[in-house]
Amino acid sequence: MVSSMEFLRVANWVMNQVLVKSCYGVARKIKSHSFDWGDLSYKPLQQPSSFPDIVKCDLEGRGSQTLACDFHKVLLRTRSFFPYFMLVAFEGGSIFRAFLLLCSCPILWILNYEMKLRLMIFISFCGLKVKEMENTSRAVLPKFYLENLNLEAYEVVASVGSRVFFTTMPRVMVEGFLKEYLNADAVIATELHTSGCYFTGFLSKSGLLVKHSALMDYFGDTKPDLGIGNTSLQDQLFISLCKEAYVVMNEGKVMPRNKYPKSLVFHDGRLAFLPTPSATLCMFMWLPIGLVMAIYRIFLGVFLCCKFTMALGAWCGLKLNFKDNNQKKSESDKGVLYVCTHRTLLDPIFLSSGLGRPLTAVTYSLSKVSEFIAPIRTIRLTRDRKEDGETMKRLLGEGDLVVFPEGTTCREPYLLRFSSLFAELADEIVPVAVNVHPSMFYGTTASGLKVLDPFFFFMNPSPKYDIEILEKVPRELTCAGGRSSHEVANHIQKQLGYALGFECTNLTRRDKYMMLAGNEGVVQENKGRRF
Repeated sequence: MVSSMEFLRVANWVMNQVLVKSCYGVARKIKSHSFDWGDLSYKPLQQPSSFPDIVKCDLEGRGSQTLACDFHKVLLRTRSFFPYFMLVAFEGGSIFRAFLLLCSCPILWILNYEMKLRLMIFISFCGLKVKEMENTSRAVLPKFYLENLNLEAYEVVASVGSRVFFTTMPRVMVEGFLKEYLNADAVIATELHTSGCYFTGFLSKSGLLVKHSALMDYFGDTKPDLGIGNTSLQDQLFISLCKEAYVVMNEGKVMPRNKYPKSLVFHDGRLAFLPTPSATLCMFMWLPIGLVMAIYRIFLGVFLCCKFTMALGAWCGLKLNFKDNNQKKSESDKGVLYVCTHRTLLDPIFLSSGLGRPLTAVTYSLSKVSEFIAPIRTIRLTRDRKEDGETMKRLLGEGDLVVFPEGTTCREPYLLRFSSLFAELADEIVPVAVNVHPSMFYGTTASGLKVLDPFFFFMNPSPKYDIEILEKVPRELTCAGGRSSHEVANHIQKQLGYALGFECTNLTRRDKYMMLAGNEGVVQENKGRRF
């Protein structure tokens, strides 16, 4: 008679072979065989340019000059408008709006330039709240703009003293980024019509921006010192109105992170990839399978014991790279205090699975659903330092405890400032370096529904966790050894940052939520965006 465990293994193998490898493999092959649906933002008529390539532009002595520059196809390496409208549709709107925009691709093929833009604007913005677009513009789009900046074009922009940008993209999509990250003096762009607090999906009376006309209206009889455009006839007419002009001949080099005009520490949204038409198609092909896989993976964690969870999880695409460098046994009757970097709500669960024993985790904000399905014990803190300290002391007396001094998750390679409370509670402190690698969806959110965080993480085709347990902090470097709690917290932050290759910051949980959601991060059970 076949045991229940063997049945689960067979079912797991079938699911992995049929659903994960086969279906997702088909989607990846479609994407890899140049199925990119062309440039849905229109390929303008090209001609040999009479202007030199931007790589020949001398950057010296331009501090007092004024620049007129196109944004799309000049500063951005991505040739199509489509991915950015898809981000607005998915992150600001809903998955149904995003699907409608994807379905419009065959129609976009046959439309001219102006009609393509008008249709993408209508689908992405019709009925969209102005507030949702502001959140998307502030918290989602900058990441994708920075990752797609043309390095050569940016270096020219950074060399001048005054910058005026012109683009046919809607102002609400680009103005915040251009002013905050590129110090734009002015942004001249297409304006959208609104009714109350909603977009109608139509353009304002001024219609689609005509760049060369807008440049003449803005500068009048004064010519800007420098102009940058692409090789299209429209852009060459645009930059011909400048004293000196250059064109971007190709996509150029990728902007390295260390040259970003401003550090990208926080961003929001669910999509972890640039949603080109082909990539978006792959995502929608994967969604039904991903939902099944997410439910199955959550089932493994909730209902099966630790020794079977990761073995079965590995067969359905879960990856856990676990390394334990702490060989010293506990010398105290109290539990061990594990101090972790924080990437998703699932951090303590994967740590518990790697160690093979149950742990207790403390958290500030956790939805009731996530708390209910958690396979380990979770305790809510109150943000009252004295009360929270007493709670954690009591829990340490009962067993091992996991804490997250950052107080919130961070997606980028940065560590937020560590709260020093944990250092006052225990003499045996074990730092734990945690990192995740999402390929399709982020499993965290600042302004969305936190209850969906585990589902989105497990919907990734192959969710990957890296956990490294470092050596126990020597007693002389703890409060028991005469160090202050702040010194201990800063030392452990630096130690974990070095282990992960992350940069330590003084930013806090409050900074994150004020930037991304406009609040202080208090969970609202009945509020939040769609995702």
